[in-house]
Amino acid sequence: MSVLSQTKVSGKVFDEFDEPVAFANVIFKGSSEGTITDENGTFYLESKDTWDALIVSFIGFATLDIPLEKRVNYNLKFILKEETGSLDEVFIVTGKQSKKESENPAIAILKKVWAHKRKNGLRQFNQYEYDKYEKVEFDLNTIDSALIKSKLFKGMEFVFNEVDTSRVTGKTYLPIFINEAVSKVYGDNTLKKEKVDLLGNKNSGFSDNQIIIDFVNDLYSEFDIYDNYLKFFDKSFVSPISKTGIHTYNYVLADSTYRDNKWCYNIIYYPRRKNELTFKGDFWVADTTYAIKEINMQASKSANINWVKEIYIEQEFDVLSDSLLLLKRDYFMSDFSFNKKEKSRGVYGKRTTLYDNYVFDNPKDEKFYSEEVYNYDKDIYNREDSFWEENRMEALSKDEKGVYKMLDTLKTVKKFKRLYNMGSILASGYIEFPEWNLDYGPIFSTFGFNEVEGMRLRVGGRTYFGQNDLWRVEGFTAYGFKDNKFKYGISGKVLLNKKNRFIISGGNRRDIEQIGASLTTSTDVLGRSLASSSLIGTGTNDKLTDINITTLAVELEPIKNVVFILSGNYRTLESASPTFSLDYNTPTGIESEIKQFESAFSVSYFPKRKMTGYGVERHEANDDFARLFAQVTRGSQGMFKSDFDYTKLQFSYMQPWSVGGLGRLYTTIEAGKTFGDVPLGLLSVIPGNQSYFSVYNSFAQLDYYEFVTDTYASMHLEHNFNGRFFSRIPFLRKLNWREIIGFRAAWGELSDSNIALSTTSNPYNIPLISPNNKVYYEYSVGVGNIFKVFRIDFNFRGNYLNEANYPDSRKFGVTGSFGFNF
Repeated sequence: MSVLSQTKVSGKVFDEFDEPVAFANVIFKGSSEGTITDENGTFYLESKDTWDALIVSFIGFATLDIPLEKRVNYNLKFILKEETGSLDEVFIVTGKQSKKESENPAIAILKKVWAHKRKNGLRQFNQYEYDKYEKVEFDLNTIDSALIKSKLFKGMEFVFNEVDTSRVTGKTYLPIFINEAVSKVYGDNTLKKEKVDLLGNKNSGFSDNQIIIDFVNDLYSEFDIYDNYLKFFDKSFVSPISKTGIHTYNYVLADSTYRDNKWCYNIIYYPRRKNELTFKGDFWVADTTYAIKEINMQASKSANINWVKEIYIEQEFDVLSDSLLLLKRDYFMSDFSFNKKEKSRGVYGKRTTLYDNYVFDNPKDEKFYSEEVYNYDKDIYNREDSFWEENRMEALSKDEKGVYKMLDTLKTVKKFKRLYNMGSILASGYIEFPEWNLDYGPIFSTFGFNEVEGMRLRVGGRTYFGQNDLWRVEGFTAYGFKDNKFKYGISGKVLLNKKNRFIISGGNRRDIEQIGASLTTSTDVLGRSLASSSLIGTGTNDKLTDINITTLAVELEPIKNVVFILSGNYRTLESASPTFSLDYNTPTGIESEIKQFESAFSVSYFPKRKMTGYGVERHEANDDFARLFAQVTRGSQGMFKSDFDYTKLQFSYMQPWSVGGLGRLYTTIEAGKTFGDVPLGLLSVIPGNQSYFSVYNSFAQLDYYEFVTDTYASMHLEHNFNGRFFSRIPFLRKLNWREIIGFRAAWGELSDSNIALSTTSNPYNIPLISPNNKVYYEYSVGVGNIFKVFRIDFNFRGNYLNEANYPDSRKFGVTGSFGFNF
C-alpha cells in the first residue's frame, strides 16, 4: 500500500433529527484542503500532509472542531446542531429555490457572472499563449482481497504493490495506464484560430496507446465553464454557469470569505429535476470581476448516461491581478462501470491539466496557425528524464512512477498477454499473429447469409507490422453453400509521401453483392454492403449481382482534411439470381452482362476532423465533424470493350449538430445526375432496407430496387433527444430511455430512354419506377438505450401507398439495432 497520503478521513454528516446534511464544508483545520458532503451527507477527504483536527461547518449550524487521533479515520459520524438564535439565517439546501434575485442573493451574483463573462479569462486578449501539461491515467478501482486472490490475477499479484486510495471517492485503486504530454498553445481571438505544438509525450508502453489517448481526449474534450453546455461522453450537460442554468439548477449562497486575498462568494448548486444531464457542487465567485475562482462539479447519479458511475470535475483559477483570473488547474475523473451500484468495480479515467507561463497580445502571421497534414516527430516521444523533470508542472506520485515499471514487467507475463490480446480482438475485429506480421479477420464477417449463396463462410486477413504501416495488403476468400462457388478479393495500398499523404491503391474482387444499397459510391474495392448478407428480412431478397471489379486509385491530401482521389475501375455485372434480371437491349439483341470502365475524380472535405496515426491507414479520433463529398465519374464506351458512354455527378453532405439540452441531430443530403443512357446495373437506386436492422441513410419501408433513378435528391434527418422528455415522465424516468425521431425523403426521375434500355422480354424484369410525381417520404419514432444497448424504431411510410399501383408497399415496419453508447 502507498504511504504518500498521510491523513485520510471519511464519514457522514447529520443534523439533530438524523437527516443527512448535504453540501456541508469539511476541511482540515488550519489548511485550505477540504471538500463538501454529497446529497447523502457523505464525504471523503485526504491530504499528503499530517493533520490533527477536522472542521465541519454549515450555515445555521454550530461549527464542529473534531480532533483526529489517528492518521486514517474511516466511517465517522458527525451531528451538526442548530445555532441558537440563527433560525432566520438558515438556508435550506434542499427542494426548490427561488429564481428571483430579489429573493435569492445567489441569483443576483450569478447574473453578474453572466454580465462579466466576456471580460474574463483569455477572451479579453487579442492573442494568447501558454504552457500546458496533461496527464491521463486509467485505474482499476475497488481493490479488495477477493480481487487480489482471484484467478484472473493469479501470477500477476505483484501489480497490487501500487494500490492507492482516491481522494474523491475514498475507494482503493490500482493505476494501470498513464500518459503525459507537454505542449505550447498559441491562440488568436481575432482570427478565431488556435495551434497546439506538442513538445513531449510519454506513456506506459502499449503499442496502440495513441488510440486510447484520442479516445479519452474525445470523451474529456476541453471545455469553457462559461459556455451554456459542456460536452462530455458525447452528451451536452447544462453548465452551472449557464444562462439557462437558472431553470435547471437550484442555487444557494452559502458563504463569503477571502480566497487568495480575493473576496469571494461561495454558491452551492444542485439539479431541479432528476435524470437530466446535470451536475451538483459549488463554486467560488470573485468580487468586483465576478469571475469563477474555483468550481467543483459532480454529475448527478441519476443522469441519463451509460457505463459511467461517477463524473467529478475541479477547476482552479489563478489570480494574476485584481482584474485577471486564468485557469491554473483542471481535474476530470470518471468511474466507468457496468452499473451504478456503490460497491461495483470499475475503471477510473482521470485527466489532470495544468497551465502556466501565460503571454498575451503577441501577434503572429495567419500562416503560423495553418495545420500541417503530417507533423510527426519521433523525438517528441523519446524525451529524456531530464526533460520531464524540467517540464512537469506537478510531480508524479510514487504510485504513478511505479506504473511505468509495473507495466514493463506485466507485458512479459504470458497470462497478461492473453488477456490483452483478447481485448484487442474485440476492439479491432482482428486476431493478431505478430510472429508472421499478419492479422486474421474481420472475425465479425466470418458468417453471412443471402438468398443466392445460402450460408456464407468467409476467411480473410491483412498484413500488420504496426498501426503506422506505410503499406498494407488485405485479402479474403468466401464460399457459398447454396451456389457452391468461391469468391475472393485482394487489395493493396502504399503511402509514398507522408507530408501530402500521396497514396496509391488497387485491387480486384469477385463477389455476390447487393448493389444500390447506398447512393454515394465507395472506392474501397473490398467494401461490401451490409445488405448483401442478411439472415432474416421483410421478404425474399433475390436481387443480388455477380460483380467482378478491378480498381486503381491515387489519393492526395495537400491541405489538412481536404482529400483528392483520382481512380479508375473496370467491372462486369451480371444477375446472380435466376429470378432477377439485369438484361438490357442492344442493336443486336439482349445482353445479360455489363462490361464497363469508369474513371472518377472526387474531392472530400472534413472540417475539424482529427486523425490518429500517420501510416497508410489512420483512425478518426472524433465524430463531430461534417463530411462533404463531390465526384464526377466518366464511363468510357469502347475502352477495354466497355458498353456505355456517360457522365455521372454526385454530391453528399453529412453533418452532426449538437443542440444543447435537446440532444443531437444528424443530417444527410445527397444529390446526383447521370448524363447518358445506361442500363439498370449502372443507374442510381434509392437505397431500400429489407432487413430488421435500423440502417442510417437507407429507407426502412422501401424494398431493394423499388425506386430507380438517373437523377436524384435525398434527405435524412435523425434526432436523438437523449431522454430529454422521458426524464420528465415519472414512470419512465428510471428507465433512462432516449427518444429518437427520424424523417427521410427522396425525389428522382428516370428518362424514357433509360426505361426502354432495360425493358426486355425477360419475365423477371423489375418495374422501373422513380419517385417523380411527388417526393417519397417516411418517418419513424424510436426508443433507444433499452437495457443500455438496444434501440427499436417504428417506421411509417408516408406516401406511394395506392394498392393498385403499389400492391407490395410496406406501410409500417419495425427495425432495431444494438450498440454501446454513453
